[in-house]
Amino acid sequence: MLNISKKSVHKHIKLSDYKSGTYVVNKKYYKQFNRLSIAFLVLLVIILFLPWTQNITGTGNVTTLKPNQRPQSIQSVISGRIEQWFIQEGDFVKKGDTILRVSEIKSDYFDDKLVERTGDQIQSKSQSIQAYQDKVRALQSQISALQAEQKLKLQQAQLKVKSSRIDLEAAETNQSIAQTQYDRIIALQSEGLKATKDVEEKRMKLQATQAKYISQQNKLSEAEIELSRINAMYADKIAKAQSDLYTAQSLQFNTQAEVSKLENSYSNYEKRSSLRFVTAPQDGYINKALKGGVGETFKEGESLVTIMPSDYELAVETYVRPIDLPLIHIGEKVRIQFDGWPAIVFSGWESASYGTYGAKIVAIENFISPNGMYRVILSPDVEDEQEWPKGIRVGSGARTIALLNDVPIWYEIWRQLNGFPPDFYTPKNSNKEATK
Repeated sequence: MLNISKKSVHKHIKLSDYKSGTYVVNKKYYKQFNRLSIAFLVLLVIILFLPWTQNITGTGNVTTLKPNQRPQSIQSVISGRIEQWFIQEGDFVKKGDTILRVSEIKSDYFDDKLVERTGDQIQSKSQSIQAYQDKVRALQSQISALQAEQKLKLQQAQLKVKSSRIDLEAAETNQSIAQTQYDRIIALQSEGLKATKDVEEKRMKLQATQAKYISQQNKLSEAEIELSRINAMYADKIAKAQSDLYTAQSLQFNTQAEVSKLENSYSNYEKRSSLRFVTAPQDGYINKALKGGVGETFKEGESLVTIMPSDYELAVETYVRPIDLPLIHIGEKVRIQFDGWPAIVFSGWESASYGTYGAKIVAIENFISPNGMYRVILSPDVEDEQEWPKGIRVGSGARTIALLNDVPIWYEIWRQLNGFPPDFYTPKNSNKEATK
């Protein structure tokens, strides 16, 4: 009885006179509870000394090991309008298969014969280059002919000047002789030895030689003037021909530049015409058409469809806290639990877990991610007997457990209560290299 009232019942009624009262009062029920408590405490102490594998847990998703094996979007290099689809979502395509056909929306490329017309322009300009080349050769021949003719004319004029100089020297000699004879005849006349007639004859002869001398001087001057005139005339002709030559060469070079520009445009137009068909960059499955219908326009570089490569190696990307980053190393083993696959996980007892799969760390990001954690890439562990499930897909979720040191459970509980990080873990490979 609870004896809530001051008037106690047990003073007036004796419970031992009743069978139920005797059963309740005399039963030793607390002895079984004590035994269970002691057994539980002993079991708890034993459990506290059991080994516990320290670990670092993280969440991530399934991806591919190589960047070229991941899902990608296919863009169009040119802007255009969708004209025809050749695939549907879920189709398997091979590298180079046509996915859709587009048409131009820029007025500069509306002409269907743009490539052919550009080719005709290139051909016409090339013929112009040939004509300029012929003209250059003709002018070069003309300059050579003028130079040869100038040389001959100069030689002829130089000979004429030389002949005139000789004639002038002869006339000068004759004049000197005539002057000597005239002076002599004058002297003889003064002595009375010569007649006046003879003096007159010698005077006439002297005047004739003087006139001839002056005439030869004029001829020499004319020959020298002719030599200068020939030099000036042919220099002018050659200069004009060279000017025409340089003009033709300049036009030739300009035309060659135009031809090169047209050839560049021709290649661009030809390449652009091939870009009207969007093709698959590699073998894979079409996931989703980001642009639908026919007649819809898009800009260059805009995504049209997404494709998943058919040949890929699965991997898992997970994230760890900065405080746990020094504890993990490349090559360290990790256990993975995939979403959608049943698993019983004891994070500290890896051998007792079921449904997890082996992996190893192949890459650790050197820069922190936007979520404030470091990204880690995991690949399948070839030494693990259990292969990854065939049905998992890229993008599905995964939970990772990186295994560290083995410690007693009581130590792990103490560490967790105090908020200490796991023990620093050094892989065996590092120890071997340090020993070497």
